[in-house]
Amino acid sequence: MRAWWSHRQWLDRPHTGASAAEVLAATGWARSVGGAAPYLGLFARAGLGRAEVDAELAALRVHELPSARGCTYVLPADDFALGLAVGAAAPTGELAAAQKHLGVGRDEVEQLCLAVERALAGGGPLDPTTIREAVGDAVRPLGEAGRKRGLATTLPLALGLMQSRGRIRRVPVNGRLDQQRYGYVGWDQPVLGDAVDLARRYFSWAGPATLKHFRWFSGFSAATARQAVAEAGPVPVAPGSELLLPPELAEEFAGFVVPAEPHYTLLAGIDGIHLLHRDLPRLLDPADAARPLPAGRAGRAFGSETDPQTHLVLDRGRIVGLWEYDPERAEIVHLSFVPLDDALREAVARTEAFVRDELGDARGFSLDSPKSRAPKIAALRAAAAAQAGGTPV
Repeated sequence: MRAWWSHRQWLDRPHTGASAAEVLAATGWARSVGGAAPYLGLFARAGLGRAEVDAELAALRVHELPSARGCTYVLPADDFALGLAVGAAAPTGELAAAQKHLGVGRDEVEQLCLAVERALAGGGPLDPTTIREAVGDAVRPLGEAGRKRGLATTLPLALGLMQSRGRIRRVPVNGRLDQQRYGYVGWDQPVLGDAVDLARRYFSWAGPATLKHFRWFSGFSAATARQAVAEAGPVPVAPGSELLLPPELAEEFAGFVVPAEPHYTLLAGIDGIHLLHRDLPRLLDPADAARPLPAGRAGRAFGSETDPQTHLVLDRGRIVGLWEYDPERAEIVHLSFVPLDDALREAVARTEAFVRDELGDARGFSLDSPKSRAPKIAALRAAAAAQAGGTPV
């Protein structure tokens, strides 16, 4: 099962020559939180460098959009309409909460949306500060009550609604995905698609998967998810199994053979191989699930975590190690669960060169920093040294 998931995620061999849009269409939307995850995933799957990915981003062949659960993902252009459609409930819910708790009127926010659209009509991109200055009194401060709820003004409500409607889009200030400084430009993107469309895509990326897995990824209610899966038509992998996959993949799955040779990839902890299901133990051998977390809370085992606290090394779908990047030494620090061999050393060296030469760092998320990461790096280095019978340098 793990090897099949790896195969469907394009992690069993490099798909050299594929574009970022092609990778994302085949393997699923890439979660983006201002870290290196999209770059690492596209490099591992197709050998794509940062410049190639950034060129597709600039050309709108891929884009970062609020989509499933209202979370930001990097999507291929063919999925822009669907991504916006399935994420539309989140900003609507935020506006409803602001109406209830902060006295923000819907008409007030709609008028602000019109003012923002006028401000962006001259081009752009404009950052939020410049937009706020341009719309003047159309933005209202929400005081201490708003700050407690993470809303200093009404502007984020308007920007969220406009993004979900395809009226504006965020543009990274320096054209990169691994940061969270944006400007906004006007857009005219249709919003189209429904839960069934998402279910069809999801099970092609993630199957075999359960209804519970799909519910987590989509954020849909139980009733909506159940109906969408029923209409999408995935079938059980075996009679009575909760694990489902598209019927057109059933024959291939039944005849799939686990590759005999290892193929190591270094990925972010939020890569789709984990996050599409968000079921960490399925990727772990039992002995590895019982391992203590480097720099984690005392008594916590790796397999008890909802999400990995470090980046991951995988081989045919099994997590076989942990890693972080140390920018001070310009090196990857990794702890291996399997004996080091030439193939693993080469995978580490290849990713290390990519991070050092093209990214400069491998942040897990926007607020991650070398300083905040230092305890994990030290713990990984010490655990690797102890495993090798030496002391950390």
